[in-house]
Amino acid sequence: MLYDFHTHTTLSDGTSSPAELIRFAIAQGYDAVALTDHSGPGEMERIISEVRQACVLAQERWNFAALPGIELTHVPASAISELAAEARQLGAVIIVVHGETLAEPVEPGTNLAAIACPHVDVLAHPGNLTEEEARLAAETGVFIEITARPLHCLGNGQVAAMARSHGAKMIVNSDTHEPGDLLTEQLAYNVARGAGLDAEMIKQVLEVNPQQLLARAQLRMKKGMR
Repeated sequence: MLYDFHTHTTLSDGTSSPAELIRFAIAQGYDAVALTDHSGPGEMERIISEVRQACVLAQERWNFAALPGIELTHVPASAISELAAEARQLGAVIIVVHGETLAEPVEPGTNLAAIACPHVDVLAHPGNLTEEEARLAAETGVFIEITARPLHCLGNGQVAAMARSHGAKMIVNSDTHEPGDLLTEQLAYNVARGAGLDAEMIKQVLEVNPQQLLARAQLRMKKGMR
């Protein structure tokens, strides 16, 4: 089983078109992939519209679970709630927020704002996840990302320990920017194991939790969200 809810295409800083990345994911053996290009308020409508068209076509013609999404990136923490609500209305069935990674100067408070927002699905590479953030994520159901992305992955061990300690759900994502970044089952396992997770938690993180998020997203697709 192979799931990924954080990838990028040429609509932001990736190297593959939406349809191309979906095709690579299928060839890689994926069960589902979300296209979640970087966005702020100005380009969000265009990006979601374009990825949604590619995802709908892939679902219809390839019977593949391609999910239109967005990654809110370096936006003011105070704007996350309104931007996520807008993204949902525009048709994003997966909403990721670019968390407080150790590798970039993300505004402090971004993690907490994302976790508190009912429209956010995934907090990506959250860096030094705090106890308060982990506890709140357990309550709100926002998934905490364990990332395969170089540099962003520097916080994986601390993130996994904090999330596990407070019962927050985790998933492994690639943060793909080119086809070579896509996960394999072995790579996904290695990322989870390298974050310090045991066999039981690895199964939870790689199979159970992604299936829950996929079911949530597919329900939104069936409802025909715009």
